[in-house]
Amino acid sequence: MPRDPNPDIYFRTDHLKADLKSRSVRGGAVTMATQLLKFVLNIGSTVILARLLTPKDYGLIGMATVVINFVAMFKDMGLSTATIQKAEITHKQVSTLLWINVGVSSGFMVLTAALAPALAWFYDGDSRLIWITLVLASGFIFGGLTTQHQALLSRQMRFTTLAAIDLTSMTISLMTAVIAALYGAGYWALVLMQLALRISNAAGVWLMCGWRPGPPDLKSGVGSMLAFGGNLTAYSILNYLSRNIDNLLIGKLWGAQQLGLYAKAYQLLLLPLQQINAPLGSVAVPTLSRLADSPEQFRQTYLRILEKLAMLTMPGVALMIATSDWFVSIFLGSQWTDASRIFALLGITALFQPISNSTGWLFTTQGRTSDLLRWGLIGESLGIVAIIVGLPWGAVGVATSYAISGPFLRTPLLYWYVGRAGSVRTSDLYRTIAPAACASACVIAALLAFRRWVQISDPRIGLPIAFAIALTVTFTVLAALPAGRRGLRDTKSLLAFLATTRKSAK
Repeated sequence: MPRDPNPDIYFRTDHLKADLKSRSVRGGAVTMATQLLKFVLNIGSTVILARLLTPKDYGLIGMATVVINFVAMFKDMGLSTATIQKAEITHKQVSTLLWINVGVSSGFMVLTAALAPALAWFYDGDSRLIWITLVLASGFIFGGLTTQHQALLSRQMRFTTLAAIDLTSMTISLMTAVIAALYGAGYWALVLMQLALRISNAAGVWLMCGWRPGPPDLKSGVGSMLAFGGNLTAYSILNYLSRNIDNLLIGKLWGAQQLGLYAKAYQLLLLPLQQINAPLGSVAVPTLSRLADSPEQFRQTYLRILEKLAMLTMPGVALMIATSDWFVSIFLGSQWTDASRIFALLGITALFQPISNSTGWLFTTQGRTSDLLRWGLIGESLGIVAIIVGLPWGAVGVATSYAISGPFLRTPLLYWYVGRAGSVRTSDLYRTIAPAACASACVIAALLAFRRWVQISDPRIGLPIAFAIALTVTFTVLAALPAGRRGLRDTKSLLAFLATTRKSAK
């Protein structure tokens, strides 16, 4: 695409406030619909690849991606969020940030390539990891080139465009992996999948965003944005270490088989949650950023989003906990049976994870990235301690330790910490998620009772029945609670508003 004839349109946001509600609702609907399609693609590819590849294949890639994903965080440096959140921004500032992203990505690409032999040595001299790491590291440059373009599209709330890019690039990457696996590529199918995703995403972003960067100008006033992004990146590092040191240590002490079971159980559990949390976040951050100067409207908007997030995710995770063996059998196959217990244990923590993740929207949109970093030092340290405590008992021990420490220690501390400042208080969080939490507890109780008294050997029959029970129990409990009824009515009104805006658009 040629240079946009009116590039300033990517930097101004005053025109968005006049129609902020409509843009947010329509954007949320578009991204949720796209995430549903991505979820279907992901599940389909998971079912196929889990049967074409082995746990050792996934474990081998897991060993390499611990390092790759860590280094990949530095391609952004938190500067995309800084671009989205900042009230006023210029062409020179965004150009400077882009070249910083490219420089950092290139540097870490070279550094990762240089460290590849050390990674292979750490895992008992497995030379396959050298080539896997080199190929995956080559994708860093594409991430650096796309960060600011994606941020500008998000800043302008062009959610349909972003959704189309994500869906297209995911389709290309998944097709690449499946074709490669069918032709016997083994673990290389997973490597090619990640590389194809980065390349196709970069091509799509540059094609759909007409802005083109100019030369860098370090005197353009990017200092505050670099500080904002630095705090965000430092927190991301801490969060990543906490979330991935389990893979590193399980792979080192217990081998590729246990790591493959653990990593795949974790991936399967998070897959549906990511299809909800990611699109809501992509809409919530630019929306809340535009409301940062209106505290009460900011509070009401966030709590409204949080309520829907809890209603969508918590009963669903409860279903997965109570039917973990059926989920693993259907979506992964019989060779993954040992992953079902890990899946259920991690699900206990996952009940609250989408809610906890949403608190990051508060820290970033309120400009509280220094608070976010301080919380990272506390919360992620506790997470690492939990992993080390459970490690002597293997993957199941780590999952059990997570299941205990997450809901009963780290989550309450996070809610208290984020509610100390800003317009959203700790009591707001508990009050908002209470109906969904109650419904989730009832779903688990109902499904455990159902499975105890009704013996079903075929998970293909049992899982649809369990889904119907979970849906019925969820709506019954929400309808019985005053706050739940308000949430259901609000959801209905949002759907009606969306239908009205679609008609008016036509």
